[in-house]
Amino acid sequence: MRKLVYYVAVSLDGYIAGPGGEFDFYPLADDMSAWIDAHYPEPMPTSIRALTGMPVDTPNKNWDTVLMGRGTYEAGGIANPYAHLKQYVISSSLGPSADPAVEVVAGDPVALVRELKRSEGLDIWLCGGGNLAAQLVDEIDEMIIKSYPVVAGSGIPAFAGAFTPTLFTPARRLEFTNNAQVTWYSRA
Repeated sequence: MRKLVYYVAVSLDGYIAGPGGEFDFYPLADDMSAWIDAHYPEPMPTSIRALTGMPVDTPNKNWDTVLMGRGTYEAGGIANPYAHLKQYVISSSLGPSADPAVEVVAGDPVALVRELKRSEGLDIWLCGGGNLAAQLVDEIDEMIIKSYPVVAGSGIPAFAGAFTPTLFTPARRLEFTNNAQVTWYSRA
């Protein structure tokens, strides 16, 4: 069965983006960027790959499907951001996508995830945002959290929902020269 993996960058105070969707405040490091590109190429938008030196046709290693909320989808400003993945935007207010490669789903995200988990393929990447992550917390099998040593102060929380304590167990951690850490968490 496929897993739902929440792969996301988070500030020390739990924000995945600033109040206006900003994410450029995370300190970058060449060693971290190179490691991410080598191990998790899928989050690199298709149209930006060539600009960063990543071959456009780099094969997917972990995920072949991405789920994102409307805010995450619109923040990128690209109609078809992940042409190398099957793309779902979960939104009850966004009309049909202008790009046929992006499927807008107005219904229950839990039902969609359960259906996707039963289908064949690589795992499923939960890209964001915080509202969608909170709706899907019971379906998240693994989290890969890129923790950056910065306090945002306010913004979009990693989980923006009801108080629902959910236990995960840290499985592995790496640290980079920018003092950021990547930690893998499994459902306890």
